[in-house]
Amino acid sequence: MIFRTATRRDLPAVLALLADEDTVVDPGSIVVGAAYEAAFAAIDADPRNELLVLDGGDGTVLGSLQLTYVPGLGRGGAERALIEAVRVRADRRGEGLGRQLLTAALERARARGCALVQLTSNKDRDRAHRFYGSLGFVGSHDGFKLTLDPPAGPARRPR
Repeated sequence: MIFRTATRRDLPAVLALLADEDTVVDPGSIVVGAAYEAAFAAIDADPRNELLVLDGGDGTVLGSLQLTYVPGLGRGGAERALIEAVRVRADRRGEGLGRQLLTAALERARARGCALVQLTSNKDRDRAHRFYGSLGFVGSHDGFKLTLDPPAGPARRPR
């Protein structure tokens, strides 16, 4: 297994993982539109963001996550790492791949000097919660999300 930064070539496989976490989606069936291209380019260009994959050694993406480093004034001004969109291929779960993926991400955050790693998980994902707990994560906070509707008319930058 190889833990590495995703390349543009990996984008269909990562999107396939995100498309359905309960079944294996063929990356060849994924249409990579302009919005996905732009999002990948933004992540790739930002030193505070990493899209990481677990490669089976032959280029097959078996898992992925996004790691974002957030500056803050808490914890003595140390960065915190935010882990999002953790996925392992449905047909490869139970093999320890998620543990390898998360362990490697935690090592990256530790090496960068982060004082805290946080993630969110859907409240219905009991199995995932047990998994995160086995890695030392504690369900210490409730998270809240608010979906924002896009602005009407041409896209505008907030002032």
